[in-house]
Amino acid sequence: MKLKRTGSATWFGGFELGHGTLSLPSGKRHDRFYNAASRFALRSGSNPEELVAIAHAGCFNMMMSLVLLEARLTANELHTLATVTLDERFANFGISAVHLCLRADVPGVDAAVFRRLAERARSKCPMTRLLHVPVTLDVTLSSEWGKSSEFAAMAS
Repeated sequence: MKLKRTGSATWFGGFELGHGTLSLPSGKRHDRFYNAASRFALRSGSNPEELVAIAHAGCFNMMMSLVLLEARLTANELHTLATVTLDERFANFGISAVHLCLRADVPGVDAAVFRRLAERARSKCPMTRLLHVPVTLDVTLSSEWGKSSEFAAMAS
């Protein structure tokens, strides 16, 4: 089976003062404005790395649910925050790493077993394999909620 999905980008003007939109054809997300300031200066607007992060988090959650199914488990909730790192080295930019933080509510699973299942999902995830960069993973089960400061920051 081969599936093809598209997204598009339109850019107007030069690098520093130019701007553009990032569009997803599903219609579920409105066109997102982007420019150099939204990418490099953390100003309002979107950027390609944000879209990679969204795609990676969604892809990982789907693979995690499949790995759970194979283990005869079902999640009540999987929430993944993906952080994509864009680095500049020797005047070249590149994505150098992705960090996934999974917060999960999965009844009846041992924490150590769940961590192994999450690692399996990370290694099988198509986005992980596509990027060819280190992808790290932190896992927090619902029984451990409140112990991770990263997720407290996510909620705000």
